[in-house]
Amino acid sequence: MWLGLGGRQPVSSDNQGVEKAEVRLKWDPSPWNEPPHHLDIIATTYSADAPSGPPVYVVHFDSRSPDGTINMGRHSQTGQGFGYVEVMTLELDRLAPSFTRVVVGVAIHQNNGPKTFGHLSNAGVLVVERYTELLKDDFAQVSGSTAATIGEFTRNASGAWEFHGLVRGFDSDPVVFTAEMGSVTQP
Repeated sequence: MWLGLGGRQPVSSDNQGVEKAEVRLKWDPSPWNEPPHHLDIIATTYSADAPSGPPVYVVHFDSRSPDGTINMGRHSQTGQGFGYVEVMTLELDRLAPSFTRVVVGVAIHQNNGPKTFGHLSNAGVLVVERYTELLKDDFAQVSGSTAATIGEFTRNASGAWEFHGLVRGFDSDPVVFTAEMGSVTQP
């Protein structure tokens, strides 16, 4: 279920569009006497035939894209570490021409009872291409949500990829979220 609003103008770091982006996620570990907070970056890919339909494939912590263009370089189940503890790399310039949209989001595992972004401290997401910051957010606008899209990459008419920041909250677990997250499009 979609809960929030957001959105920014399309961003690309140069005339070639976004070629290779990194999505970085951070959060503080839970207090010692509570179960760990476990978050995941999730990416869903869509074809030109169904840009808002079911995803062609989903990439998350224990998977990668079949062609190796989207993968997790770093994963955390607790938030322990310095800075951004989870990182997903998207090599958009290597994606097959049949793909026209990639939606990226973050979901909180609900194994130990309901947790929202408001339950977390120092949570944040950063999307970069090389040294260009495409999005930086602290999830404050979706504090009552258990999952959120953070943005989408879309292929324009010339074939270049653009990034649209779309921080929108959902009230669903990671499995349901992967089916819902692609239904949100740039306004």
